[in-house]
Amino acid sequence: MKIYSYYLICCVLITLCTQTQAQSITNLTLTTDNGLFVSTVANSKGEIITLLEKVPLFTLKVNNKLTTIKTATYSEEKKEYNCKFTWPIDAEVKIDYTTHEVWKAAIKLTNTSSKDTLDISNIVPFGQNEKNIHITAEGPASLTRAQLFRPGLGALNIILPDNAWELGYGAIPLNNTFSLCALSRRTDSKAKAQNRRFKTILPPGASVEYSLWIDNYKDEWQNGLKQVFQKRMLFDLPYFDSTLYQRNDLKWIRNKYLISLNFSWDHTFYDAQKGKYGLYDHLFNAQRLLGGYDIYAMWPTWPRLGLDQRNQWDLYSDLPGGLKKIRDLVALAKKNGTHFFIEFNPWDQSTRKEDPYKGMARLIQQTDADGVVLDTQGSSSTALQHAADSIKKGVIMYSEGMAVVKDMPGIVSGRVHDAIYLSPPLNMNKLIKPEFAIFRVLQLSQGPIHREVAISLFNGYGNEMNTMAPGRPEWMEEEFRFLGKATKILRENTSAFLSQEWKPLLPTLKDSIWVNSFPTQQKTIYTILSFAPSGHIGPMFEIKKDSSSHFVSLWNHEELEPVNKDGKWMAPVKVMSFNQTWKDTREEGNVDVVAQLPKLINARLKSDILNISTKIGDSICIWAGNPSYEKIPYVIKTGNQTVKLYNLFGRYEGKIVIQLFAAKELLDERILNLKEGSARIISETKRTKNYPVAPEGMVQIPSGEFMFNPTNDDNFIPYPEDSGKIKVESFYLDVYPVTNEQFYQFLKATEYIPSDPQNFLKHWEADKYIESEKDYPVVWINSKDAAKYCEWAGKRLPSEKEWQWAAQGPKGFLWPWGNSFDPTRCNNASGKPTAVNAFETGISPFGVKDMVGNVWQLTNDLYDNGSHYFTIIRGGSFYKPTSSWWYIKGGPQPLNQRQMLLIVGPGLDRNATVGFRCAADVKP
Repeated sequence: MKIYSYYLICCVLITLCTQTQAQSITNLTLTTDNGLFVSTVANSKGEIITLLEKVPLFTLKVNNKLTTIKTATYSEEKKEYNCKFTWPIDAEVKIDYTTHEVWKAAIKLTNTSSKDTLDISNIVPFGQNEKNIHITAEGPASLTRAQLFRPGLGALNIILPDNAWELGYGAIPLNNTFSLCALSRRTDSKAKAQNRRFKTILPPGASVEYSLWIDNYKDEWQNGLKQVFQKRMLFDLPYFDSTLYQRNDLKWIRNKYLISLNFSWDHTFYDAQKGKYGLYDHLFNAQRLLGGYDIYAMWPTWPRLGLDQRNQWDLYSDLPGGLKKIRDLVALAKKNGTHFFIEFNPWDQSTRKEDPYKGMARLIQQTDADGVVLDTQGSSSTALQHAADSIKKGVIMYSEGMAVVKDMPGIVSGRVHDAIYLSPPLNMNKLIKPEFAIFRVLQLSQGPIHREVAISLFNGYGNEMNTMAPGRPEWMEEEFRFLGKATKILRENTSAFLSQEWKPLLPTLKDSIWVNSFPTQQKTIYTILSFAPSGHIGPMFEIKKDSSSHFVSLWNHEELEPVNKDGKWMAPVKVMSFNQTWKDTREEGNVDVVAQLPKLINARLKSDILNISTKIGDSICIWAGNPSYEKIPYVIKTGNQTVKLYNLFGRYEGKIVIQLFAAKELLDERILNLKEGSARIISETKRTKNYPVAPEGMVQIPSGEFMFNPTNDDNFIPYPEDSGKIKVESFYLDVYPVTNEQFYQFLKATEYIPSDPQNFLKHWEADKYIESEKDYPVVWINSKDAAKYCEWAGKRLPSEKEWQWAAQGPKGFLWPWGNSFDPTRCNNASGKPTAVNAFETGISPFGVKDMVGNVWQLTNDLYDNGSHYFTIIRGGSFYKPTSSWWYIKGGPQPLNQRQMLLIVGPGLDRNATVGFRCAADVKP
């Protein structure tokens, strides 16, 4: 056995970021024992690392059969390895000593057969081995044969650049920290060799050449992909000219995620039968489900172009209303928040002659367009961009295909073409240049778009709704609703989806459920894509838990609690199941999106009173249920805010979502729950005039704080959950409940008659009280009757908290006079009412009398629990039924005892045991 060591002369040592590489390779040792193998590696620190086991430099497939080098010899004269296979294929491997940052070799494969034509494919560095991470093509012929293989997991189809279908990638570990990554690319073919996307056909004597690069990376296996695809740009360019990407006027496309592209004879653009443009309706209708289109692209040329001598630019001029009308439509679109694109057909060279660059520039000027769709092209040109720039800045070139790496410096946006019917789950183009704006073409004519939208969200890019082909199926609305939900998440988290540090395919607990992470300094977005028909609910991938952040599902809008599994914190996910028959169709798949967000919103929900505190951001959106373009949130400013949800959303019960934004970017999200059946106060305390001194018959109650902890005997219908420390401002309160005499004077003065008089003042005779009951509390009235009296008197009903504070005083007595019940100080279940001044010793610390035992006393507080209205009465009454514990508890009631009075109608709401007293407001 001969061992040959070849050292790369590193003239320049490049220090790479710690995530991917910390040292360079200076040597590979290749051995020629029964093949050509890599056995040791030397780095710039002078360390020599022996591989755990020697690996082949590469393997390949001949006629779709995997094969390895059988013998290899080194030629000192040619400075190359000569290799032979079991097939009539020879390989020449020559090391490139001119490269400095990576190890590189040229591989020439020649068909030595005299008669057989051979198919060459799958040149995979370090071998196509299930133990290695590698990329190559497998499966039946299609545009999506490229697959990523990971040890112990199923193969995953991926999208590669259009000029790199045949590439091979491999990675092997060196030690616990460093690994090798390598790439093979087809570079040349000779002697009638035929290049196909995934293979090369070699007739006898023909050859094909590949380049093979070997680099190294640190830590996770994904860093090997980033080193080759993002750092090295697949070795397509010696350096990447980022001039266009640094232009601020072109960056607007990066946070756009939805394009509508229509023929100009589409009914939604112009209806020839009606003779009117429909663009306004098209854009307006998109608001409901999609939040509108970010870009609208018009297409008036193919397949009409060529019918006569008019060129592509002439067809714009001849649309109804001419270019003036088109300019008006462009202005309309922009007013709607939608940018406007025209299109360019570079193949239009037989119609009326016109310089295409001048024609395009002229049309941009005449229409004020924001971009140009480049038909049949995957690239742009300096001339095209300069022509647009000569008119105005910020004009985007948008290619029909996806730009390959060498073309990316000249264009900032492109498509995942609909020629790919079922898009692979992972798009490697996103890894190459995260800020390149990618849009997946969605054709309704090809069927449901659910799967493709899910994949776009998973990869963090947008969609082009292309309706050139006819067909507007009945399932459009539901599919658009799914598209809108995904688009909303993309728009609100642009900073994450442009992250250079995004990482594909985090380890998960279940294969066929994949997770990508998109980190920023402020937050991390995890996109989850499931092709498992059974779905999954539970822990899925490892996260780093800390006290300053929390986890939220942005798809399901649920706050998540990390799960500790085997000493690791795992994020739970909820991806729904789908019909097994949808597998491998455009209906398969479901998603979740988990966000790790900083704790920026301090929110507390008490009953339906929402208190929010934030220190940064520019707006807060409050939603009843999950956010959606079909709803309108309540938007408030940041800072300290208090919101009454009943005033916003009525009787709504359930999830309340609070989102904090800055410049339309989501900063934080909290989810609270408005409990089903919870009582929400719907009444408001309307202030009276401010009295400088206590009106006659009233006493001033000073302001103060107390612990409000009311009790009740029956919570089948829940009482308000409003206990806690309460501050009450100073107010006036009647010393006694309102009497029959006082209410009679009100009737005389106002001639008040309730709209429904059933049981109104039922205890009176001939429209007047019985004389002996003149000073008895008025009863057989309802809350509306009492409110009318208060209004006449220039007063109001007290709130429940005001009532309790006035009754118990600062020491929190259980009874107005103290903590022990004294039956001599109140009407003690006598079975009949008494005069309001009958028990003068039953006085509260603030001088209020007859608070308990005589009649229940109405408060101002009206509640709605979504099913019932009720108010609160306090103090108990003279009546005390005793034959069953199912009755409302009668007799005198302690001051912390509250009672619900369910509101039905006046006849039932007026009672023999319920009266009221009035409050009024103090001049500040």
